[in-house]
Amino acid sequence: MSVTYDVAVIGAGPAGYVAAIRCAQLGLNTVCIDDWKNGEGKPRLGGTCLNVGCIPSKVLLESSENYERIQHNFPAHGITVEGVKLDIATMLARKEKIVDTLTDGISVLFRKNKVASVHGRARFAGGGALWKLEVTQPDGDMQRIEAKHVIVATGSTPRQLPQVPVDNGRVVDNVGALAFKEVPKRLGVIGAGVIGMELGSVWRRLGADVTLFQAHEIFLPSVDEQVAAEALRIFSRQGLTFRRGAKFSSIKVGKKEVAIELEDKDGTAKLQFDKLIIAIGRVPNTAGLDGDKVGLKLDENGYIDVDEHCRTSLPNVYAIGDVVRGPMLAHKGSEEGVAVAELIAGQAGHVNYDTIPWVIYTSPEIAWVGQTEQALKVAGVEYRKGTFPFSANGRAHALQETAGMVKVLAHAKTDRILGVHIIGPFASELIQEAVVAMEFGASSEDIARIVHAHPTLSESFHEAALGVAKRSIHI
Repeated sequence: MSVTYDVAVIGAGPAGYVAAIRCAQLGLNTVCIDDWKNGEGKPRLGGTCLNVGCIPSKVLLESSENYERIQHNFPAHGITVEGVKLDIATMLARKEKIVDTLTDGISVLFRKNKVASVHGRARFAGGGALWKLEVTQPDGDMQRIEAKHVIVATGSTPRQLPQVPVDNGRVVDNVGALAFKEVPKRLGVIGAGVIGMELGSVWRRLGADVTLFQAHEIFLPSVDEQVAAEALRIFSRQGLTFRRGAKFSSIKVGKKEVAIELEDKDGTAKLQFDKLIIAIGRVPNTAGLDGDKVGLKLDENGYIDVDEHCRTSLPNVYAIGDVVRGPMLAHKGSEEGVAVAELIAGQAGHVNYDTIPWVIYTSPEIAWVGQTEQALKVAGVEYRKGTFPFSANGRAHALQETAGMVKVLAHAKTDRILGVHIIGPFASELIQEAVVAMEFGASSEDIARIVHAHPTLSESFHEAALGVAKRSIHI
């Protein structure tokens, strides 16, 4: 016997569970199928983001930053703390409690919105007037589901380094790096992108000697080059070691350490680490879908091929989130889920990919939206820019977080904002004003004319906008 639905969503990460809830809100009979389970083997919604990605990493970033503040920042406030102790077990337990709270919350939202939840691995088993799915459940039983519409939201998995298999013991991916039982004395991180920088920052603050390797000679190549240069200076001063342009001649995993031989722009080196994190990006997860058997088309990079409305090569089949083109960002996947649900319901769903914000949750944080300065130069777009350092911001001084700056790029003729780039305290929150401004086609003059509360960090955005016309006040 098959159970029939209007919509079947495969995957319960930020793209899938949001799509399922929005479908249900729009009156569509919806089921969400997901095979994620926790360490005890129990079903748990939320996908990579809530379980072993965005949420737990931010929890540990906050914990580790508090630990560092107590040791290094508090004395300047006249606060002396003696006998500071680090309890990794308690820190990890707090992380798991928060993960449990948020993943359980999705179950509550499913019940509230009458979304059916099925635990198991789904695959395409046929088409026709209704799409046929077979779901293999943990006990081996098979459940058959039919649906008029299918939304594939199966996410992504860590990219592997062929010569160094991940065992989440000595060599780990993001899952293992969030669960170290003790602080490694020597930590190597292959990959100095978002994941590598965030995980490396956590364990550096907690006492590890951290070295990050990247094949590219340019640090954070997708970030505005002025901001990336500032970030490299700050992070190096914090104690992170960077080896750029790294080419490995040997990586040997022993019982007690990982031995690496390499050549980079500084020459050759032989290094040893207690733990090695592999953080070289992620790849779309289409394994086990059997999409090829029903004609689901993939592009040359293994992503499910979709149009601007996330429609696949199959009728009434959509794909969203990490499994399709575009940035692998939870909020991007969620908005695609909303857009697709509304399209299925006959509404005008839409995602503006030009105003999707990016964030790296290091300290200081890095956030941006729109075009970088180097991209505008390559495109031959005439522009003006304004910058303002947090060292000239009163609230930043009160927070003892004066590193970094805000940068505004505006069209030279129309003054329309083309990009905003921030490195500094709470950049993840500050960037949203820039996103709203760009979504509504604001000019730098618009921001310059808006009254910003004093003293706030957002005044730095105001001053950077003033700086486009070379009329910043406080510098």
